[in-house]
This record gives sequence, structure tokens and C-alpha cells, in this order.
Amino acid sequence: MSDRHVMSSQAQLTLANVRPRSPSEALEPKRAPARPKGARIRRERPRVNAFVRWLSGIFTLLFLAAVGTRGTAAYLAYAYDAAGPLSVTRIVAVPKGEGRIAIAARLEREGVIANRWIFVASHLYQSWGNKAGYDLKAGEYEIRRGASMRQVLNTLVEGRSILQKVTVPEGLTSQQIVARLQADPNLVGELTSIPEEGSLLPETYKFSRGMTRQEVVEQMQSERKRILADLWRTRQPGLPIETPEQALILASIIEKETGRADERARVAAVFINRLRKGMRLQSDPTIIYGIVGGQGTLGRPITRSDIDTKTAYNTYQINGLPPGPICNPGRDAIQATLNPAKTDDLFFVADGTGGHAFTQNLRDHNAAVAQWRRIERAMRERQAAEKAAEPALPGKPVSQSAAAAPSGPPPTAPIALNAASATPATAPSEGVPLPIRRPRAPTR
Repeated sequence: MSDRHVMSSQAQLTLANVRPRSPSEALEPKRAPARPKGARIRRERPRVNAFVRWLSGIFTLLFLAAVGTRGTAAYLAYAYDAAGPLSVTRIVAVPKGEGRIAIAARLEREGVIANRWIFVASHLYQSWGNKAGYDLKAGEYEIRRGASMRQVLNTLVEGRSILQKVTVPEGLTSQQIVARLQADPNLVGELTSIPEEGSLLPETYKFSRGMTRQEVVEQMQSERKRILADLWRTRQPGLPIETPEQALILASIIEKETGRADERARVAAVFINRLRKGMRLQSDPTIIYGIVGGQGTLGRPITRSDIDTKTAYNTYQINGLPPGPICNPGRDAIQATLNPAKTDDLFFVADGTGGHAFTQNLRDHNAAVAQWRRIERAMRERQAAEKAAEPALPGKPVSQSAAAAPSGPPPTAPIALNAASATPATAPSEGVPLPIRRPRAPTR
């Protein structure tokens, strides 16, 4: 068979397959050829841009991170406000100089908080917008039972520590104040020098346990500077005082002369009037300071030889004010110095009631001194009678002579001085103690 005949047969078969067998079949759409056996259908997938795929991954990661962050924040918030592990109220000390992590570790170790890292994270978060003033402060704190981490953190940030206090009475010398601070067990550190006399303001100071003594001294010095500057601006005009330092010197003398608040302004007036008249102040506390300095106390009555001893501070021997303060005066004494009472008084002497009798001339002053002598005599007689009435101790009988002996000078016994000669009206022999103690009568 020829090739031509074969091709003709194939063409006929093709036409037979394509030609519809009936008119209705001709109207039907052509059917797709059947899938060969074992063949797979290949579906075409739409092509996705690489950038879109990267962006989709980023959003997925962000979503997962947001969910995780939200969950972590919710847990931290719960732990931050949940009741703490303390079953009883405790006192917790936070030493000075410890950092955030060390403090958190201490709180966890002592059972105040449950987790140090949550505490640290909370503090970091809270201080993020409050970089200044949100530090954890050292001190001694009372942490209540079941206190939450938020309450503990706020307590340490606000510094609501248990405060100790040290009281410095008016009239102490700087040396005496340093000794008082050194003896306080709640303070730390040593003071290597004595502050300048008069530079400390007597007051009650509150502090946290562990505060240094030097910090307390600096606080006292700062307060004294502020008070003196404020009161100097409100002083009376025309005072014979030229500088705040001179006011401080006179205030220290007034502080040592009287402890009664209602008399300070009048005692100040006596010394102001004497300065105006060019009279010597003749104040006994200046004698004592000239002899013992910052020790503050003589330990015995003043003698005639003490009065005659010339020192830079002895106002019986020098004119005007001494070169510096003789103690640390309080605010009231400084106030009285700069705003004295308006009187013409030049003398004052103890009146037997704890106060003083003020007079303007020597005659009245001597009469007041005579009255005080009578009171003094009665005090001695009463003391002798009480001593004689005391039962003798076993094995130590008291002789009549010893029982009748005076018990020593009374706590406030003045001496009358002659205004012209500045000598005692009845001068005792050399070395015999004068019955003189603060408060006393300054005279010309």
C-alpha cells in the first residue's frame, strides 16, 4: 500500500471522529478529551510577589510579639499589685549606696517581695518617665503585712522611712554638740573636727538610720545660716550691732544668761542698753568660756580670781563684745537680740522664782540683790535642816557639825557689784568661791 493511500485513510478517520453523528450532537459544545490513565492534573498557582510574602511575615511576627507582650504585661501587672509574702509587719533597713538590683535582692531575701526581677522591671518602667527623683532611697522602713510590690516600691521611692531624732538643746557649745552626736547609735561616720562656735542651730533634727554625723552637722549649719539671715532682715533699726556675726555673739551670751522665753527680750534689752552707754557687759558665762572654752562648764563656782583673770572673752575685763560666740544660741535668743524689749533696764538679778528682777539704777538693783540674799539665806537654812533630818546610813553616822554645814552654793546666787569700782560689795578673800551661778546680775 502506498503512502498516499495511508494518509488518505488517516484523514478519513479524523473526519469521521470530528463530524457529528446527528444534528443534535452538532448543536452540543465540544467535550474535552478524556484524561489519559495515570496522568496528573497540573493546576496553575497565582504568582505572589516576594515583597508581599516578606511583609506578611513581618506582620505575623508583630502580632505574635504583641500577644506575648500583652500577656507578659498582664502577668507583671498582676504580680505588681498582688499581696506580698510578708505575713507580719517588718522593719527593713536599706543601706546607703546600694543599687537597684542589690536592694531588690535584699527585699526578696528578707521575704518582702516574691520576685526581685519583677521589682527591678517595675522600677525601670516607672522611672522611665521620671528619671529625676525616682531613685530608691536608703533608710529604715516599716513594711506592712501583705504589702504589694507597688506599695513597697512607692515607700522606698518616696523615702517614707522611720525617722530617728536627735535633740540639741540651746546653749551647748559645738564641742558638747559633737559629743552628743558621737554618742547617738543611729548615726554613722566620725566627725574629724569641731565646727565653729555658734555655727550650729540647736533644734530637734529628724533623720533616717544610717545617716552620717557630718550630714547632720551640715544640716544644722545650713539652718543656722538661714535663720540668722532671715532674722537679720527684720531687726530693729538703730541697734549697736553692725553685723550678723555680732548679733550671733550677743545672742550666745543672752542664751547662757536666761532659759526663760518670756525674759529673753528683756535680758537682751539690758545688754543692748549697756552697749549703747559704753558699759561693760560683765556676764559670768563669758568668764567661764574664757577659762574652759568649748567644754562649757567650769565644774565649780566662779571665784574672785576668775573674775580678775583677763581673757579675750571675759566681759568683766574687756569692753564691748567678745571675739566670738560662747555657745550655739537658738532661734529665740537671736530673735530677742535683734528685737529687744524697749526698756531702760541696766541690771537684772534672780528673784527666787526662777525669773529675774530688772532695774534701771544701782540703788534699785542693790535692793533687789539684798532681797535675793534673804532668799539665799532661807534656802541654805532649809537645806541644812533637810540634811540634818536625813537618817544616817548604816555604819556611817552623821556628825552634828557635818549635818549643820551648808550644802554648798545655791543654784542661782548672784553677787552685788559696785557700779563704780566693779568690785563686790562684800569682797571675799582670794580663792574663796563666790556664791554666783547663772543667772546673775550684770552691772557696770
